[in-house]
Amino acid sequence: MKIGAILASVALVAAVAFGVYMVDIDQTEEGALPTVSIEGGNLPEYEAEVGDIEVGERDITVTVPTVDIESPEEDAVASN
Repeated sequence: MKIGAILASVALVAAVAFGVYMVDIDQTEEGALPTVSIEGGNLPEYEAEVGDIEVGERDITVTVPTVDIESPEEDAVASN
């Protein structure tokens, strides 16, 4: 298993070296950001009529069902 890891490492190093030395990129022209000018603007105006929301609290009694769960291990112990 160590030999396989060593061979994989050597192959990875060889692939990286091949990529670094076989690709040559030269910049042929300088880049520049575009010139942008922003002049005043106007945000839109809106009128809205909304309803009223009343928030309060009250006490309510809720009946919650009970759930009994028996795992397969409990069934095996109960039948013995």
